Amino acid sequence: MDLNALFECLGSMSCIVTQTSTGLIVGALLFLVAAGLTLIFGVLGVINFAHGSFYMLGAYVALSAYRITDSYALAALAAGLGVGLFALVFERFFMRRVYQSDVLLQLLVCYAFILILDDVVKIVWGAEFQSMGMPQAFQQAPLFIGGGVVPVFYVYLMAAAGLIAGLLWFTLTRTRAGKIIRAAAQNPGMTSALGLNTRLIYASVFAFGGLLAGLAGGLAAPVRSMSPGMGFSILIESFIVTVIGGMGSVSGALLGALLIGLIRSFGSIGFPLFVEGIMFLAMGLILVYKPSGLMGKGQS
Repeated sequence: MDLNALFECLGSMSCIVTQTSTGLIVGALLFLVAAGLTLIFGVLGVINFAHGSFYMLGAYVALSAYRITDSYALAALAAGLGVGLFALVFERFFMRRVYQSDVLLQLLVCYAFILILDDVVKIVWGAEFQSMGMPQAFQQAPLFIGGGVVPVFYVYLMAAAGLIAGLLWFTLTRTRAGKIIRAAAQNPGMTSALGLNTRLIYASVFAFGGLLAGLAGGLAAPVRSMSPGMGFSILIESFIVTVIGGMGSVSGALLGALLIGLIRSFGSIGFPLFVEGIMFLAMGLILVYKPSGLMGKGQS
């Protein structure tokens, strides 16, 4: 524990700017992963324990696409679409069969695919650490704000995550497709009785959740090293974000992700050996005072 270093940072504008930008980047990537996770749970009532592996798969797909096209934008797009397609197949042939089953069976199916995808990554891309490297377009001088250093790539990632969050909010709250998704989440029986294909809705939501996870992996590829099993740590953090924000709440996922990102960033200065513990402690405190999460709906 180094509280002096933390207080010194909080007293320095340059340190606050640098650590805040780092926290916002972590939060932005966590949001993209957690948004898909909470969207799937909110509509299907299923916790996709393989969601972190979707993130890992997206990173590796982006790596291959970048080596072929030399375009970061195309690589991130390929990651999102590729993982979204895989999630669609996964839902159709495996998860759909255990929707009404015990959560333990759902966990076993997802855990099996965690192991399978880890081995697939080792076979296709190798077991050693790999890195995409920073794309040429972002190899520029960093921005200096209040004396703090903010890499150009960080600004891009924050803008991309903000745009995606805005589009997701607009889709769910202002479009017919969003109304159908919310109706299927609240009353699937009535939705089906009205002639809507709930199976298609579920498959689409699951695929879109996978797309978000794959896109997060693709966007993070330039600043994250890749290795088999890399999805496990972000899966744990995504669950923390989802629980803090409120299970099924996309806006809660955004708030929770930003909170965890800032906790990780500033906690690494004051509590370098207890960062993970602080995240769980924050989750515990929030759930004690608001069991449904920050933006979750309480049970009546």
